[in-house]
Amino acid sequence: MRQIRYILILLLALSPLFSFSQGKKSKPNVLLILSDDLTTTALGSYGNQVVQTPYLDQLAAESVQFDRAYAQFPVCGPSRASMMFGYYPSATETYGYVSGREQVGPDRLSLAQWFKNQGYYTARVSKIYHMGVPGDIEKGVDGADDAASWTEKFNVKAPEWQAPGKAELVQGNPDGSTARKGGNVMTIVQASDSELDHADGMAAAKATELIRQHKKEPFFLAVGLVRPHVPFVAPEKYFIPYPWQQIVPPPVVENDWADIPERGINYVTTKNGQMSYAQKQKAIAGYYASVSFMDAQVGKILQTLKEEGLEENTIVVFASDHGFHLGEHDFWMKVSLHEESVQVPFLIKAPGMKAGTSLSFTELVDLYPTLVDLVGGKIPGNIQGKSLVPVLKDTQAQVRDMAFSVTQNGNTYLVRTDRWAYIQYDEDAKSGMELFDMYQDPKQFTNLAGLPEYADTLAEMQQRLRDKLAEVRDNDLNKTYRSAK
Repeated sequence: MRQIRYILILLLALSPLFSFSQGKKSKPNVLLILSDDLTTTALGSYGNQVVQTPYLDQLAAESVQFDRAYAQFPVCGPSRASMMFGYYPSATETYGYVSGREQVGPDRLSLAQWFKNQGYYTARVSKIYHMGVPGDIEKGVDGADDAASWTEKFNVKAPEWQAPGKAELVQGNPDGSTARKGGNVMTIVQASDSELDHADGMAAAKATELIRQHKKEPFFLAVGLVRPHVPFVAPEKYFIPYPWQQIVPPPVVENDWADIPERGINYVTTKNGQMSYAQKQKAIAGYYASVSFMDAQVGKILQTLKEEGLEENTIVVFASDHGFHLGEHDFWMKVSLHEESVQVPFLIKAPGMKAGTSLSFTELVDLYPTLVDLVGGKIPGNIQGKSLVPVLKDTQAQVRDMAFSVTQNGNTYLVRTDRWAYIQYDEDAKSGMELFDMYQDPKQFTNLAGLPEYADTLAEMQQRLRDKLAEVRDNDLNKTYRSAK
């Protein structure tokens, strides 16, 4: 009995230390996985019945999937800066290929930096802030990174469009005489080497290593997967499910461009890309293969969490920086404010939260306050997003009644409400407008902006845009930035 009494006394004496240790270990980890140029139309959980994305589909089944999530700028650099610093690009004129630090200054905390200041190990693997793809990946350099965000950072170096294997250029190559080309063009490579010879294979391997190394401390791990950004490079086995001859491109509607402003015609089209029907089929097949390759790397990272017993204490977020046109309206790539380019996949799996699907409008700028809120932190007052925790607790909840995005150096705007998608070119609308009824015309074929019957709706959407711009520009971050110039 005396020995038992001594043991109980010892346990009581050590209980404060034990409680502290347990409290530290129970601090939730954050795993943020960002894909590059991934459209919702290429994921199984968002309705694509052709592409094979089993790992993301499983994650979606375990998460809250946001079906109305939008990027704030459908180009990599400003979108990522907006997401990681928690402000709209219009607040600080962040329109270029920068990290965002240039606009907010040294005293504003990025999302990762906030976690770093809370004692988290923070690491970046590959592209989180802007990196040129393929250029910066070929060189293995930082791109427009923000060094203050990370405890450690890891780049990957890969051959990209120069990878060994069968190559084909399907853009600006009408006679097929050029096999491959670097830069921001649709070169397809069915690579003959291993997954670990490519950027996303390397990134997944490093992420797996870091999870195992830092599993005993709270971590914020941001993993950038560069596919399906061009070039469409993947090991050849990922092309097998997508024989290009069986791909059916989106329908081409006669005179589809006739009722939209000239600036509404995207910068890459079937016409200026001189693409044949077969090249359209091959481009989509190459994109799908790249998506499946990226999906497999997500699976490896998530499997590591499971193997290390971290699933129940890790917040997992998957998103893309913006969408991608795959021939809709004969448009290709990003930049456009039409749905396929500006809408993004967005999944959040959080401990204690039920899975489901949300129709609440959501913006990538909401990521910052949501993650801070999920770990019980105080949301910085200067950031502009909204916490999505109410939606994570109840998928029927609504945190926004619209989404807002900009493009083309910040002077083209989108206001997306439940029924309407309104695009305005220039603040005075002198370069034109587009108005689509998303109930009747979800593929956005008929521009109603010029019809007198829709004058009241047009006026309402214009007012909503004016109100949103005033709200965004009145943010304290913006005032601080402008007064310092």
